[in-house]
Amino acid sequence: MNISAKPQPAILAIDQGTTSSRTILYDLTGNQICSAQQEFAQIYPKPGWVEHDPEQIFQSVIQTLQSAIAEAKEKGFVPIACGITNQRETTLVWDRKTGRAIHNAIVWQDRRTADVCTALKAKGAEALVTQKSGLLLDPYFSATKIAWILDQVDGARARAANGELAFGTVDSFLIWRLTNGRVHATDATNASRTALYDIGVGKWSDDLLALFDVPAAILPEVKDCVADYGQIDAEYCGLSIPIWGVAGDQQAAGIGQACFNAGDLKSTFGTGSFLLVNTGTSLLRSKNRLLGTIAYQLDGQTTYALEGSILSAGSTVQWLRDGLGLIKDAAQCEPLARSVEDTGGVYLVPAFTGLGAPHWDAKARGAILGLTRGTTKAHLVRAALESVAYQTRDLVDALAQDGVEVSTIRVDGGMVRNDWVMQFLADVLNVIVERPTSIESTANGAAALAALGAGVYGSLDEFAQTRAVEQVFTPKMGEAKRNELLAGWDQALGRILNSK
Repeated sequence: MNISAKPQPAILAIDQGTTSSRTILYDLTGNQICSAQQEFAQIYPKPGWVEHDPEQIFQSVIQTLQSAIAEAKEKGFVPIACGITNQRETTLVWDRKTGRAIHNAIVWQDRRTADVCTALKAKGAEALVTQKSGLLLDPYFSATKIAWILDQVDGARARAANGELAFGTVDSFLIWRLTNGRVHATDATNASRTALYDIGVGKWSDDLLALFDVPAAILPEVKDCVADYGQIDAEYCGLSIPIWGVAGDQQAAGIGQACFNAGDLKSTFGTGSFLLVNTGTSLLRSKNRLLGTIAYQLDGQTTYALEGSILSAGSTVQWLRDGLGLIKDAAQCEPLARSVEDTGGVYLVPAFTGLGAPHWDAKARGAILGLTRGTTKAHLVRAALESVAYQTRDLVDALAQDGVEVSTIRVDGGMVRNDWVMQFLADVLNVIVERPTSIESTANGAAALAALGAGVYGSLDEFAQTRAVEQVFTPKMGEAKRNELLAGWDQALGRILNSK
């Protein structure tokens, strides 16, 4: 770098995910300059329970932030704005004086409050939850997690009532810590995933707060996805950087995939897999247990979406690696899947932490069916990969029953690097699958919001012009074969759903 040259402006994206934190910097044309990533520990106190250490989350963000900014400086760039995107629903409660959480973060996958949800359903409360929040009564969402923390940590309810504690999803926690407690805020997309926010009128719901026994005093302010979220304090990275954009990871991916028109659909394949379809300014009420949610909110105008949530996708591959030791890294999956003609009749239903949409069975557990003495490691790996496509088909079927026909899916996330999985997805769904040049759509979306806030883009449409497709996968499988495979999946799934 020529030290006499004036640094070029860059946009910073913090992508705080379920298994790792990343910081990515982009130039003003949207090209990636550099990135840094750090994994952190997954904590499993009991079967079905999943936690994160909040300090590990924060430190992983700080370390990647410092590393990426240092590399950007070496290349002659300096960030002028920051966007944050995050694992959604994961719940933290912290002390307003110290910024320290009073309990580990309870992760979105966690099922510890399943019995609470069952009891509320028995009382007929789900209709209220769905009418106000667009969601269902499920441990997935933040509301029951908040109440659990307040009830389990000694003195927490009294402290919450006294205004000593704050709640937030991960975005809100990071904003609080990065601004040194000056800003307690979240955006509309993250608020819409708590089961406490009335997405029709755009405010916290007194009825839902009462239902879940959550005090209003701990809640953050809800803002547009592009708004003033304060500034990252210079103590963390040597610069004071304004935070201009915030969105939950799946909504950020929708923005990164330029899903700005009603009917535009993306599916992200990360730890879980999440399908999101833009429904415009109308909140579409699903009759098939898909979720009504906020796609994004700009200038006070809300754009809605329908979402289907798969709880285990990339985490299934992680289990093959860490739990079974069948592979050393995810890259081995594709050649193994290609090495066999089929799974030999094996189906893997990855209900490790229950089943998400459209089944919403918190107590379902995973199973491998169809094993024989001829079953090999390759068959199991292929069955694991196929399960992601089958679960996506269940979501697409539910969408069709709600009147949304799918012909093209825009894909992103780590799993879409696997050409075999993408072709199988196109085959099983009988749709066109588009993989963009940059599969980091979540970070791209966060950066786009920050750039919009900083005035780099005049509109989302201007950003949409930067999207490029790298490869298109078209269906090649015959109808008879497709129907045979799907019938086998339906039978395997039925064994899990009807096993209790």
